Formats: sequence, C-alpha cells, structure tokens
Amino acid sequence: MFTPKIPPPDTAPTPGTSLVPPLTGLVHPPACTCHNAPTAPVPAAPPARPAVQFTPGSLLVAAAGGTALILVVGTVLVSMLLATAITAASVAVCAVILRSLLNRPNNR
Repeated sequence: MFTPKIPPPDTAPTPGTSLVPPLTGLVHPPACTCHNAPTAPVPAAPPARPAVQFTPGSLLVAAAGGTALILVVGTVLVSMLLATAITAASVAVCAVILRSLLNRPNNR
C-alpha cells in the first residue's frame, strides 16, 4: 500500500525527450502595420535630478518632526520603565509585610 508505483520502463519518458512537443511554425503578425517614419525628432529626456529637493523650510520641518518623534518615543519608554519600577517597589513592600506577618504570628 505504501510502496511507490513506478511506471513500467516502456512507458516512462527517457531523460532526453520531453512530454511537450516543441512549438514550430508559429509566426506572429507585426504589432504595427502602419510603417510610418516619425516626422519630428524625439526630444531628449531632461537631465536626471534628485527625487527629493530640500528647502530650508522643509529641513526645519523634518528636524522638528524628528525631534518630536524622539521625544514621544523617549516619553513612552521612560513611562514604561517608571511603571515597572513602581510595580517592583510595591511588590517588595508587600513581600516585607507578608514576611513580617508570617514570621511573628504570636506577637499580634
């Protein structure tokens, strides 16, 4: 049931032959049958220039945006660190209180 089914040698394709016959005799018509020559020369492309041109105003806006982004990301990271520190401190206080309650049960 799980053994591979290998075709008999007389029907298996040989390595040198292909199952798809080659395409021969196909002739495509030309894309354009007008055969007109261009009457005017094609103008040359303008010289390449950089895609982004910065003006002093755009540089100022980019610097202000980058500064604002850094300040926002820094504020978020500092607030996450502060939340972790407050949580750790409160867990430490709870641990000290629980330890004092469990170590001296007779002193209440």
